[in-house]
Amino acid sequence: MESVILVIHFIVTLALIGLVLLQKSEGGGLGIGGGGGGMGALAGAHSTANILTKATTLFAVAFFATNLTLAYIAKSKSSPTGVFDEMTQSEMVAPDAAIATDEGVLATEEEPAIPAAPIAE
Repeated sequence: MESVILVIHFIVTLALIGLVLLQKSEGGGLGIGGGGGGMGALAGAHSTANILTKATTLFAVAFFATNLTLAYIAKSKSSPTGVFDEMTQSEMVAPDAAIATDEGVLATEEEPAIPAAPIAE
């Protein structure tokens, strides 16, 4: 199932790239560089959707749908475990510390020797 959606996603991606590259630039970057109109021309009569823009919209919706579907599949496959769930209790305790239980301290590692302070004479 995942591989089928992945292949569809790949085909939709390539088609979407091709459709965007086939479209001509309208207004030179939203009216920048002359021509006037600015943002008012975006919703005018000249911005009616032709077959390329309709197909681009369709493939963009398909791209997002396959993308969300793949994310959902990936999330459902993985089990929600954290780093601490995989570690044992002995790995969580510092190596030079004692492991405490209900009966008290089980064992301690060799405590580091503390150098004696010089005695003032």
